[in-house]
Amino acid sequence: MVVGKQINIETKGLSDIKDITGEVQDAVAQSKIRNGLVNVFAVGSTASITTIEHEPALNEDMRDKLEEFAPHTMHSRHSETWGDDNGFSHIRATFMGPGMTAPVSEGSVVLGTWQQIVVIDHDNRPRTRKVFIQVMGE
Repeated sequence: MVVGKQINIETKGLSDIKDITGEVQDAVAQSKIRNGLVNVFAVGSTASITTIEHEPALNEDMRDKLEEFAPHTMHSRHSETWGDDNGFSHIRATFMGPGMTAPVSEGSVVLGTWQQIVVIDHDNRPRTRKVFIQVMGE
């Protein structure tokens, strides 16, 4: 069986990190799938899905490293072409990736004690991010 659900997440941009673990767990529970996989996918080219220990200090560390890697002030041909000054956000999102897959066992997402599923909005402005959650299994 395959069951999909879209959720919308309000973000601030500039690598704002939002914990969506609860929404993913809810989607798995609603699917009635007991064992299989869940795929979580950010719809769009300037956001990422990953796991992290979602706590304020580590979130700040993550944003600092992303800023070092691809500064929001960096020159990009994309920004010159489109005038939206968000070339850095596309680069951050491409390197991190748009989605992730996790196992589902006994009706729950398998995660470590301090591991949460997060969406990171790399764009340069607040957004309503669409995230598609697809649960596959039996």
